[in-house]
Amino acid sequence: MSFSAILINWYLTHKRDLPWRNTSDPYKIWLSEIILQQTRVEQGLPYYLKFIKKYPDVKKLAKADEDEVLKLWQGLGYYSRARNLHFTAKEIATKYKGNFPSNYHEIRALKGIGDYTAAAIASFAYNLPHAVVDGNVMRVLSRYLGINEAIDSSKGKKMLAEAAQELLDFKNPAVYNQAIMEFGATFCVPVKPDCENCPFNYSCEAFRLNKVNELPFKSKKTKITKRYFHYFIFDYKGKTYLHKRKSGDIWQGLYEFPLHEANSYLEFEELLKSQLLKDVARHTKMRLIKTSSIKKHILSHQHIFAQFYHIHLNKPFTNKRYIEVPFEALNNYALPRLIHRYLEEETLL
Repeated sequence: MSFSAILINWYLTHKRDLPWRNTSDPYKIWLSEIILQQTRVEQGLPYYLKFIKKYPDVKKLAKADEDEVLKLWQGLGYYSRARNLHFTAKEIATKYKGNFPSNYHEIRALKGIGDYTAAAIASFAYNLPHAVVDGNVMRVLSRYLGINEAIDSSKGKKMLAEAAQELLDFKNPAVYNQAIMEFGATFCVPVKPDCENCPFNYSCEAFRLNKVNELPFKSKKTKITKRYFHYFIFDYKGKTYLHKRKSGDIWQGLYEFPLHEANSYLEFEELLKSQLLKDVARHTKMRLIKTSSIKKHILSHQHIFAQFYHIHLNKPFTNKRYIEVPFEALNNYALPRLIHRYLEEETLL
């Protein structure tokens, strides 16, 4: 039996029952693929169901307010995915009159859609012969073929893309693509795969050469930036203050408390010298009520160390940058997961 035939047989027996696998609607497939980027199925499934319920088609999503979309996305992270999703929905609603394009190159040209996502939509929705290459597929092919090139190198990416297309079942591209992704996600896993019971253990190069734990590999290490956030939760008669983060940084379009960022952790006495607190002190008396412990929040390329300061004000804080929000209304705003989690801990949501 061929590689594709064995893979598809395995898939038909072992596949998970997931809602986006029971449809050929390109909108639902696209939505699932965007949600599942950088997100496990277990975490992404509830978000998919929420989005489908609120926005059952691309036109409904296109008409939504961006703040509403970001609020529904809250907790998934990588918020540029949600902004691109909304932008592209509006483009499909106008340029394509609400009909999702059925050509691979037109799909690929949409904002937020790369080679992998375009291939997934083209094959799952229209059964077009375009091979998907995500992290799971890279792992399966690297091991099966014994590819020793780094998967983050140009040569390695090219080799994997060519191998994926060569092994593709052109008669059943949709099922094949689902199968190889599922096999990588649930069987040919990064650590301790069950090679003894693998349907390919007789033909897998990595298994034959005892290199399963070595493949695939990356040549580059991700540089991690450390950032120190000092958040001020001002309290004036049951109201606090928020502002929306601008473009060009993490959490674009989300709301947060007044922030002082520094190159290291600062004591509150040092923070009193910050421009923000000096501006507040000129207009009203402040009283520090509570200081949180340091909260660590890990992003793909950044580690955020945040501390929250609850501060009572004698007068309202007037600054055009900030909006006044009752504490009970905080849940109406799209907040970074770091802040949302802290407010849940403090039962302020």
